[in-house]
Amino acid sequence: MERRLAAILAADVVAYSRMMAIDEVGTYERLTELRSRFVEPLIADRHGRVVKLVGDGLLAEFPSVIDAVECAIGIQAVTQEYNLGLPEEHRVELRIGVNMGDLIIEDDDIYGEGVNVASRLEPLAEPGGICVSREVYEYTHGKISKEYVEAGLRHVKNLPDPILVYQIADRPGKAANPSRRHTGVVPVMLGLAVLAVLAGALFFWRDFRGEAPAEPPAQTVDAMAGRPSLVVLPFENLDAAAQDDYFADGLTSDLITDLSKISGLFVISRNAAFSFKDSVADTRDIARELGVRYVLEGSVRRMARGVRINAQLIDSLNGENLWAERVDHSSPDMFAVQDEVIEHIVDSLAVQLSPSELQRVTRLPTNNLEAYDNYLRAEEAARSGLRPRLREALRLYDKATSLDPSFARAYAAMARVEALVMRRDYDDILAFPVARKLAYEHAGRALELDAEAALPLAVLAELQTVDGRYDQALASARQAVDLAPGEAEAHATLSLVHTFGGRHKEAIAEFELALKLNPRLPTNARQVAAMSYILDGQAARAVEILEEVRFESAGLDDFQILLSAAYAEAGQADLARQAAAESERVGPNTSVELFRVNLAHFRRAEDLEHVLDAMIRAGVQKWPFGFDPESRSALGAAEIREIAIGRSWRGHLDGFGPGALQISRDGVLAVRTPALFATGSAHVSGDRLCLQYEALALARAVCGPIYRAAETGGDTQFPYTYVNGNMVFHFAPDD
Repeated sequence: MERRLAAILAADVVAYSRMMAIDEVGTYERLTELRSRFVEPLIADRHGRVVKLVGDGLLAEFPSVIDAVECAIGIQAVTQEYNLGLPEEHRVELRIGVNMGDLIIEDDDIYGEGVNVASRLEPLAEPGGICVSREVYEYTHGKISKEYVEAGLRHVKNLPDPILVYQIADRPGKAANPSRRHTGVVPVMLGLAVLAVLAGALFFWRDFRGEAPAEPPAQTVDAMAGRPSLVVLPFENLDAAAQDDYFADGLTSDLITDLSKISGLFVISRNAAFSFKDSVADTRDIARELGVRYVLEGSVRRMARGVRINAQLIDSLNGENLWAERVDHSSPDMFAVQDEVIEHIVDSLAVQLSPSELQRVTRLPTNNLEAYDNYLRAEEAARSGLRPRLREALRLYDKATSLDPSFARAYAAMARVEALVMRRDYDDILAFPVARKLAYEHAGRALELDAEAALPLAVLAELQTVDGRYDQALASARQAVDLAPGEAEAHATLSLVHTFGGRHKEAIAEFELALKLNPRLPTNARQVAAMSYILDGQAARAVEILEEVRFESAGLDDFQILLSAAYAEAGQADLARQAAAESERVGPNTSVELFRVNLAHFRRAEDLEHVLDAMIRAGVQKWPFGFDPESRSALGAAEIREIAIGRSWRGHLDGFGPGALQISRDGVLAVRTPALFATGSAHVSGDRLCLQYEALALARAVCGPIYRAAETGGDTQFPYTYVNGNMVFHFAPDD
C-alpha cells in the first residue's frame, strides 16, 4: 500500500439528472466534449492526473496544491466560455471542491480522508464556483490568481465535525493580509473555527472589538445548575509525539465521564469541552461562554516508567487557583491519577458523595494497561466518525476486550459505535443485522460487568426505540440519567425516547437540560428535538435551535428538510421553500417518502403524519430527484405482480445510471447499479411494490408505485417507471 500527500480536485455537474431527463444524448455529448477538449488537457498542463470519471463526476490529484487550485479556476473559466451561445437548459455548469491530504494509493485509485473532504466540499460550491478547505486556503492564499472569501463552518455527511470552507472570489487576487482575520469589527460570537483533519479536533478562538468584555454578575454563574458547575478542558499533551494526543484526550474524557456521575456537580459535556482543545482563549472567557464557574485544566507527559500530571482547578469569577498540583505515578499506579484529581475537586468544591457515587467514581476501568491503551486509541478513532476510522475503532475495542474480558467501558463504547454503524447503514463496515446484533450484545455485556454504567443503557435505549420497544427504551434511558445526571448524552437520549414515544413536553425538558450541559449539542440531537417542538406547537423554538447550527449543517440534506418543516410550521413560507430547495440540491435522492420509512418508529402515527405534512407544505419533494408522475397512469396490484414477480428489469436509475433489478418468484431481490449491488426481498402491498435490503432505510421495506410512461405517440425505450422513497427506475421488463 502506497501513501503520499497530494491535492485532490473533485468536480460534478449541476442538475445533471434534470439535464439527462430533458436531453440524454445531447447532455452526454456536451459533457464528453467539454471533458476531452478542455478539462482533461488543463489537468495535464497543471501536472495533474485524472483518477476516475464517475457519471457526471471527476476526481483528479495533483502534486502541487497551487496547481490544483489554478486548474480549478481554469476549468470554470473554459466552462463559462463553452456555454456562451448555448440555451440555458443545455449549459454545463460545474461545482468544484479542492482539498489536500494524505492519500492511500491502490491500483491507480485513491482513498483516504483527503478524498472524502474534497468530495464533500464540491456540493457546497455555487454553480460555476469553487470551494476549498482551510488547509488549501492557508497554503495558497496570496499565491493564486483569485482571492478567497470565507464561507463559514459547514457540517457535511460522514464527517463528525464542521469544516471551515473558503470560496474562490470572482475578483483577481492580491497579496493577502495575514492579520486581517483579527482586526476590524467582529460579531459578538465565535469568530473563526478550524478543523484539524489529522487530529480530528475543533479549535475555537475569539476576537473582540478591543475592549475587555464586561464581567457577568457573580450570581448568574451556577444559577442554572443550583450546584457547582465545572468544565474539564482537554489536558495538554507535553510529549514530543503528537500521535500521543490520544492519551491526554483519553484521560480528559475519563475525568469528564466520572465527574458526570456525581449528582452534586454540573459538568459540561465532552463535546463542548473539546471544542476548546488548543484554544488560545482566556480561561475566564471559556467559563463565561459555557456558563460555568470552575475550570479544571492541566497537562500530561508520559515517561518511561509512568506518567506526570499537572492539574489546576480555577474559580473563573476571580481567577483564583483553588487547587494546583503536580502528580507523578508509575505505570502500575496510573489509574490512581483520575481518583486523586477527582478527590481534590470534590474536596475543593465541598461536594457530598453518596456511597454509590463514591463506588462508581473510584471503580477502575481496567487493570490491564495494554487494554486501556487500545481503548484510548479506539476512542480517538471513533470520534472522527469516518468509515475507515470507525472500522479501526471496532478492531481496537475488540483487542482491548480480548486483553481484558472484564473491561466494561470498552464493551459499552464498542456498542455505541456499532449502533452508529447500524443507524447510518455503513454496510461496508458491518451489515445492518450484524451491527444491530453486536450492539445489543456488547451493551448487554457491559451491563453484566458494570450494572451502574450509563453509556450502555443509553445505547440500549436508542436501539429499543428504533425497534419500537418504547417502554423498555424509556426505562433504559431513565436509568442512564439516574446513573450519570451530568452527562448530556444521557439526557439527549431520554429526549429522543420521549420524542418518538409521543411525550413531547418531557422530550423538550430533557433536551433543554442536555443543552445546558452541552451548549454545542450536535446536529442530530437538535433535529430529533426539533420534531418535539413542532409537535408541541413550539415551531419558533424548533427554528431557533436548528438555526444555531444552520451554517455548520448546510451540507446535510436531512437537516435542511427538518429546518424547512420547522419554517413551514412557524409560518415562514419563503424560508421553508428555500430550505426545501437546498435539501434537494445537496441530496437529490432524498424525499418525504424516504422520511416516512426512516421515521416509522414514531409510536403515534399522527405524530409522523404531522411532521411529514410540514415537510410537504414546505415544498420538500415527495419522491427522489423531483419525480412527478404527471400524466402517467399507475399499475394496479395484479399488473405489478405480473410485471415484477419472477421478472428481470433493465433500465436507468436517476442519479445512478444504468441498472438492473431481478425478483424471483419467491420474492428474492437483487439490485445492481454501477455503485451498488444488493440483495434482499420484495413483495406487493396494495398497489405498491416494496423492496427491502439491509443497506437501506434501517433494513425496512421501502414501497412505491409503478407507472406506465406518458403517451408520446411512439415507442419509448423504457415504458415503465418504478419509484419509491430512494429510487426512480425507468425500465423495460424482460420478455
